[in-house]
Amino acid sequence: MRRDPVREGWRSLLKREWIPTLAVLLGGVLLQSMNVLMLTTVLPSIVGELGGVAMLSWPATAFLASSIVAASCAGMLAAAVGARAAYCAGVTTFGFGALLCSLATTMGWIVVGRLVQGFGGGLEAAAAYVAVRATFPEAVWSRIIALMSSSWSMSVLLGPLVGGLFARFGNWRSAFVATAIVAGILAASAFVILQPSMSGRRTPTAGMPAGRVGLICVAIAGMSSASIVESPFAKAGLIVFAIAALVAMLRLDRVAAAPLLPSDAFSLSTRTGMGLWLALLLCITFSPLQIYVPILLQHLRGLDPLAAGFMVASGSLGWTIASLITAGASGSWPDRLMSAGPAIMGIGLMAIALLLPSSAATLALVPAIVALGMGIGQCWPFVAHRIMSGAKAGDEVVAASAVPTVQQTGFALGAALAGAVANASGFSAGVAHDSMTQVAFWVPASFVVPAAIACLASLRLRHL
Repeated sequence: MRRDPVREGWRSLLKREWIPTLAVLLGGVLLQSMNVLMLTTVLPSIVGELGGVAMLSWPATAFLASSIVAASCAGMLAAAVGARAAYCAGVTTFGFGALLCSLATTMGWIVVGRLVQGFGGGLEAAAAYVAVRATFPEAVWSRIIALMSSSWSMSVLLGPLVGGLFARFGNWRSAFVATAIVAGILAASAFVILQPSMSGRRTPTAGMPAGRVGLICVAIAGMSSASIVESPFAKAGLIVFAIAALVAMLRLDRVAAAPLLPSDAFSLSTRTGMGLWLALLLCITFSPLQIYVPILLQHLRGLDPLAAGFMVASGSLGWTIASLITAGASGSWPDRLMSAGPAIMGIGLMAIALLLPSSAATLALVPAIVALGMGIGQCWPFVAHRIMSGAKAGDEVVAASAVPTVQQTGFALGAALAGAVANASGFSAGVAHDSMTQVAFWVPASFVVPAAIACLASLRLRHL
């Protein structure tokens, strides 16, 4: 008798032929996410040896920018050479970037290394979604995506711990060397374990989409610049400019011979299009948590960086718990969870806005932060599932690779919007208590708006 993956639950993933593939895919996610958080721990040691404190934010910005570019091109590459080759290339590039960082003599060299790492990480993340679609039956996609999300949350604890150990013994270069070695082992394992052929039906014949990639780079530059300029008008102008560049890229992509995104990307009348809208809005809504809440906890609540970091990490923990608990839902429950998720995020944000600048107990913030994470966690596997399952014929590969692309774009756009709100609320004036109190309210409160729009998008999606 044929087994039903839905009835079997998580046991359905424990098939002998699936476990090695799962290990490789989850290992890639864990390697990348741990490295992102490890950098934040060893960065003070890097600055202490190499200098370049004025470039402190550049390594993270370079990583994010190149990962978005790589993820946007990953679908086309995977369709041409297969997900295995794309995945191995991404992991290898990631390891090479880590090796460059280990040899750095200046902060600029670190930035270049992180740029290379970001490209490899974006390629690997997008290829992982393509591999999920090509390898596993649709019934288990949500569970696998939930596991991939949980790997990110595990890194919240492991990344800083590993980085802290290397930094404590005064050898931050060894952290990057270790990353390069693990990446090499993972790439070799992926080449052996993943199926040789994991490609879509469409084989692109066009060359490098330089124009569209250029527009993506322009949009990223606009979003990144918006987070550092002080003038509110300049911030607003750069954000509008970035959005215009993304819209232009989408228009060009729809008539291209080898699209980077599904042909119905961001359409309001298809499952894939609305799924991408919902994914973008969810990531925008979640983004302020990791950017401004830590510094606000330190200045308004007197927490040290480690305590503030772990409190914010409870949001990632909420994401993981909700994803793992709800990923096996069936029937009408996925629709209900997708509709309730943005609403829970909005409630969590409003609670943070009211509690953070008040005299309420600091621990009272934990349930609000957890709620924010649980809101996105309970619907993310189903949103990604809708994006992939609703793909038109020939769009299967680019639809799967679009998930991490839109995710990273949402985080970047959310960061830019949060920066604009923070500066308009007085953040640019310094770290005085009054200005911080205003920022603590208006930054989370303003992101209730994209949460509300996400609620409407989820209602639209459930009827498609």
